[in-house]
Amino acid sequence: MANTFKNSVLSNINNSSQEYLADGVTATVIGMTVANVDTTNVTVDVYVLDQSTSTTAYIVKQAIIPVGGNLVAIGGDQKVVLEPSDRIYIQTSSSGEYVDAIISVMEIS
Repeated sequence: MANTFKNSVLSNINNSSQEYLADGVTATVIGMTVANVDTTNVTVDVYVLDQSTSTTAYIVKQAIIPVGGNLVAIGGDQKVVLEPSDRIYIQTSSSGEYVDAIISVMEIS
């Protein structure tokens, strides 16, 4: 099996959630940083959806990120394994709030 390190860069995320998917492979999320790019504090949710069971589990829910700040949702000792049917979603609490995110993964193929 090959291990490939990848980054996914997502920008201008608001309440229309953006998703990260591992393109049909198992992936270990080794880091995720969400940055407030708005002019006010933003509230953000990060969650995993297991499409095979329709189960949602939150990594963070209603986390407040101050102006100019960021949230390390995954990193350090914490890792998240995504199976091929899993998706990570990021969204803010309103359409007028914006964040950017960088997701670092190791894909196993």
